[in-house]
Amino acid sequence: MSLIVVGTMAFDAIETPFAKTDRVIGGSATYVAYAASNFVQPIQQISIVGFDFPREEMKELEERGVQLDGVKVVPDKKSFFWSGKYHLDMNSRDTLITDLNVLLDFDPVVPESYQTAEFLMLGNLDPKIQLSVIKQMKVRPKLIVMDTMNFWMEVAMPGLEEVLKEVDVLMLNDSEARQLSAQFSLVKAAKEIMKMGPKYLIIKKGEHGALLFHGDQVFFAPALPLEEVFDPTGAGDTFAGGFMGHIARTKDISFDNMKTGIIVGSAMASFCVEKFGPQRLKEISRADIDNRIQQFVELVNFDIELV
Repeated sequence: MSLIVVGTMAFDAIETPFAKTDRVIGGSATYVAYAASNFVQPIQQISIVGFDFPREEMKELEERGVQLDGVKVVPDKKSFFWSGKYHLDMNSRDTLITDLNVLLDFDPVVPESYQTAEFLMLGNLDPKIQLSVIKQMKVRPKLIVMDTMNFWMEVAMPGLEEVLKEVDVLMLNDSEARQLSAQFSLVKAAKEIMKMGPKYLIIKKGEHGALLFHGDQVFFAPALPLEEVFDPTGAGDTFAGGFMGHIARTKDISFDNMKTGIIVGSAMASFCVEKFGPQRLKEISRADIDNRIQQFVELVNFDIELV
């Protein structure tokens, strides 16, 4: 039931209207791994870090069933660093600093021991890197899921179009879906994007939940109403980790099971925002997760009599 996760492992500096941290562990692959490892192991990580990435963080990931054979450590460069400041609504943010550092050298090699993994999660990266990983797989995974963002639509659209033809599921947010499709209606946007290759499309809408599209089928999952959102950084990647963890655990890639996967992903994301970085994800137990998923079930469950 192995799951390959490709993405960044990094440092973040985050400022919200309520608190600030100068240096916390981040990166898409970090969040995906912490979320997914609650449901499936091993997680087979592919990333790149510098000499400054904490050994204790690597050890903690390994203790959670994350294999690091595919993580390259560059001894003379620093890890990827991002700094951002959130606005009062916590949905919009300004990027203050982006130091690519080792990410400039990221040319991932899929280790021999990863080659037969059944599930592949491609974090938000240059489409050339995403395609390279797919091409290195000896056997096509049962499900390939990718994330992307507006930046790649602006600077690498031909490459993005190429990799979209190779994946099964695309994840992106509502503004990115509109940009990629040139359609304002998300239903029309989904139809246009699925013509580009993905059989399934997940559109994340932050505090307003997520939509799943497949053919003419549509499913909507709400986000859990939270009294306080401490730090939204990594919530989308944590969502992806919960979704992929559930799919890999059940080995069921049907539309109905993906609906459950979206609920699981939403539950994991609701934990992520409660503290800076992946800290909250390190603390929760399986009982906490089951209770949170039950809250989602109760949120959307109702009986109705048609008169």
